[in-house]
Amino acid sequence: MKLWAGRFQKETDFLVNDFNSSIQFDYRLYEEDIKGSIAHATMLGETGIIAKEEAGKIISGLEQILKDIEDKKIEFSIENEDIHMNVEQLLTERIGDTGKRLHTARSRNDQVALDIRLYLKKEIKNTTSILLTLEKALCKKAEQHLETVMPGYTHLQRAQPSTYAHYLMAYAEMFKRDIGRLSDCFERMDELPLGSGALAATTYPIDREMVKEALGFKRITSNSLDGVSDRDFAIELASALSIIMMHLSRFSEEIILWCSFEFHFLELDDAFSTGSSIMPQKKNPDVAELTRGKTGRVYGSLITLLTVMKSLPLAYNKDMQEDKEAIFDAVDTVKQCLNVFVPMFESLTIKKDRMRNAASGGFINATDCADYLVKKGVPFRDAYMIVGRLVNMCIKMDENLETLTLKDFRAISDAFGDDVYDALSLRTCVNERVVPGGPAVLEVKRQIERIEKFISEYGE
Repeated sequence: MKLWAGRFQKETDFLVNDFNSSIQFDYRLYEEDIKGSIAHATMLGETGIIAKEEAGKIISGLEQILKDIEDKKIEFSIENEDIHMNVEQLLTERIGDTGKRLHTARSRNDQVALDIRLYLKKEIKNTTSILLTLEKALCKKAEQHLETVMPGYTHLQRAQPSTYAHYLMAYAEMFKRDIGRLSDCFERMDELPLGSGALAATTYPIDREMVKEALGFKRITSNSLDGVSDRDFAIELASALSIIMMHLSRFSEEIILWCSFEFHFLELDDAFSTGSSIMPQKKNPDVAELTRGKTGRVYGSLITLLTVMKSLPLAYNKDMQEDKEAIFDAVDTVKQCLNVFVPMFESLTIKKDRMRNAASGGFINATDCADYLVKKGVPFRDAYMIVGRLVNMCIKMDENLETLTLKDFRAISDAFGDDVYDALSLRTCVNERVVPGGPAVLEVKRQIERIEKFISEYGE
C-alpha cells in the first residue's frame, strides 16, 4: 500500500505508476535523502516532538539502509514512486511503526527541495575541482610556451602576433570566471528549505537552525512557499554549466582546426584520437568534436528547466519532477567532458615551428609597422595608409614586410630607417606589447602568476 493511500478507494493504474514514478533517476539522491532524514529525526527527538528513543531507533535504521544501499543489497521499487518513499517504506518494514514517525513535520515537497540542494552543492564542488585541475594544466603549458610565437586571429584571418602562452591564458581567464559563477550559484543555493512543509510550514515547534547546522547550510529559506517552489538554483547552475560548455566548445573548435594539416599547429596524442574505418591515414579529434557536440545537450537542459518553471503557480507542482533529469544530465555531461578534456589537452604536442612560420606570413606585424611610423612623428591615419601601400607592394612582389629592402620602404615613406627591421621582428612585436593583459613574456608571466594565486587561494 502506498504511504499516501488513505484517501483512495482504488489501486493506482500500472501505467500511472510508471508515468508518475521518479525512482529511475532520483535514486541517486539516496545519500542526501538519508542524511536529511537523519538530521530531521535528530531534531524531532531533541525538540521532544517524538521520543528520543524513537529518534535513535530511526537514525540507526536509516544508517543501516544507507550502508545496504552502498553495498548494493537493496533494489528500489517503482511502486514506491521516488527515493523518499522507498527509504521510508524500507525503514518502516525494518523498525515497525516507529518508522512512520519520521515524516512528522515534513512534506515530500520540502524533502526533495532539500535533497536536490544537497546534491547540487556537492556537484558544484566536484565540478570546480576539475576546473581547477584544468587551470593548473593551462598555467603549466603556458609556462612552457612563453616565447612560442603564433599569429593571433580575428575573423579567422591572421591579425597580430601573439604567443601560445598568451592564447592559453585567455582560456584560463574564461574558466576562472566559470569557477566564480559556480561559487556564486553555491552561495545562493546554500539555504535550508526543510521546515517549509508542503507550502505553509508546520504547527510543530521544529528547530530549523539545528537542522541547518547539522546539514552544513549557511542560512534557512525565508519563505515557506518559495522554499518548496524555488528551482532558481538549478536553473542558475544549468546556466553556469552551459557557459562552461561554451568555453570548452570554443577551445575544442580551435583544437580541431589546429590539428588539421591546413594548420598543423597541434598534434593529438594517439590515446586521445581515433581512426577511420576506411582511410588509414586519419587521426580524428573525436574528443574535441564530442565536447563541441555535447554543448548543445547542456544548453537543452537549461532550456528544459526554464520551460518547466515558466508558468507554474505557487507552490509545488508535479511538473517540477522534470527538473532532476535535466540538471543531472547537465552535471554529468560537463564532468564527463572535463574529465577527458584535461588529459587530452595535457598530452597535446605543440608544433612551435609551424606556429612561427604562420606568424611570419599574413603581414601580422603591419600594425607594428604603422606604430613605428607614428613614433617617428607620422600621424596614425597617414601611417595606416603608408603600410597599406607597403602590403600591396609585398603581395605583388611575393615578399613579407621584413624581407623588403630599405630602398623599398623609403620609396613609400622617407620616415623609415635602418631600425625598421628590429621594429618588425616578431619577437619585438610581441615583447613591446607590455600593456597589462598583453602578450609580452613578462606580462604573460604575471597573468600566469595571477591565475596560480587564484588556484592557491581557492583551494584554501
